[in-house]
Amino acid sequence: MTRVSRAVTWLTGAGALLAIAAGAGAHDIKANSGNAQSPSFDIVHTKIERSGTDLVFTMAVSGKAGKSKPAKTGQLAGSQIYSYVWPTSINSSVIGFDADQGIVAFAVTSHPDFDDTPLYDENGDGDPKNDGDLWHSHWVVLVPDDACGPGKLKIRDIPEGTKPRLPATWPGLPILIDSPKIAPQISGKTVSVKVPAASLGDTAGVKFDGVTSGLRINASVHAPLACVADVFDVASGDLSLPGRIMK
Repeated sequence: MTRVSRAVTWLTGAGALLAIAAGAGAHDIKANSGNAQSPSFDIVHTKIERSGTDLVFTMAVSGKAGKSKPAKTGQLAGSQIYSYVWPTSINSSVIGFDADQGIVAFAVTSHPDFDDTPLYDENGDGDPKNDGDLWHSHWVVLVPDDACGPGKLKIRDIPEGTKPRLPATWPGLPILIDSPKIAPQISGKTVSVKVPAASLGDTAGVKFDGVTSGLRINASVHAPLACVADVFDVASGDLSLPGRIMK
């Protein structure tokens, strides 16, 4: 079993939402290079640190960050999403959903076949619905679902006919995803994002990890809508969320 497959098995196991022991001290996560096929997704360092009124999410890779993007297919069904992801121990209620819905993760994503930030015109061309290929930010809630494949994760679906609590910047997709206007910065080997600390309340004790992954939209465009098809690399190696927010 590979390093990444062991990590996925751990995350999707019975203790995935609970097995995060309290740690002492704030610290980042350093990783060896060579654990991902693509250097663009080969994590060597990840951290979250407080800087003024922001929390800065940072991930460094061994190659050029953001260089690799999914190939455009021309349709939503079966299309791919590439992601730089920070799984956290934050409760889903903090980001505007109902409490205890799954694993809350911050993600920087690219997907040329659809746009899930309809409130914003990232490329400035006057059309807010054609920017999906540009790297952009989301909060997502992840849960296991064998319908995506044994031991696989998905972005949690919203069952038809239900009315869950949703954040104001929810993009209208039937999944637990939020699309705040938080632009990532990608330069050289680093992806970084400034998230307003006030939006997350008390972050004392928050734990995190770093993951690079590929998601796929279901061919039937139906629940499960967005499955985590591939995990490219995991900063900790075992998704134990060892990172602590640094000052």
